[in-house]
Amino acid sequence: MDPFTRPYWQAAARKRLLVRRCHGCGRAHHHPREFCPHCWSEDVEWEEASGRATLYTWSVVHRNDLPGFRERTPYVVAVVELAEGPRMATEIVGCVPDALRAGAELEVDFRQGTPVFKPLGGSGRRLD
Repeated sequence: MDPFTRPYWQAAARKRLLVRRCHGCGRAHHHPREFCPHCWSEDVEWEEASGRATLYTWSVVHRNDLPGFRERTPYVVAVVELAEGPRMATEIVGCVPDALRAGAELEVDFRQGTPVFKPLGGSGRRLD
């Protein structure tokens, strides 16, 4: 966390997902930047996202020897497309990896102040 991203992480701690919205071109973007990656305008501000997304692509990690990850395998790393437009790297939780399909509807959840996504409405078989 640095002074610029502090609002993002503080919102996540309160279970709110933020994106940046450009007043120059109107497009949202993620990850947080001080300028718009589409038109380079610096006229951007924080906006609360809806928390809805669709699954764009994913990979199931079956082996990770790093501390804190070994115990969680298998887990799903993914790119989701937020309802507001930008794509976001994240983790998918709350379903069996084989049940995932491109375009699946997702909703944001939070694990220890970090945004993750799960099937919308809790659909899909639970991992736990």
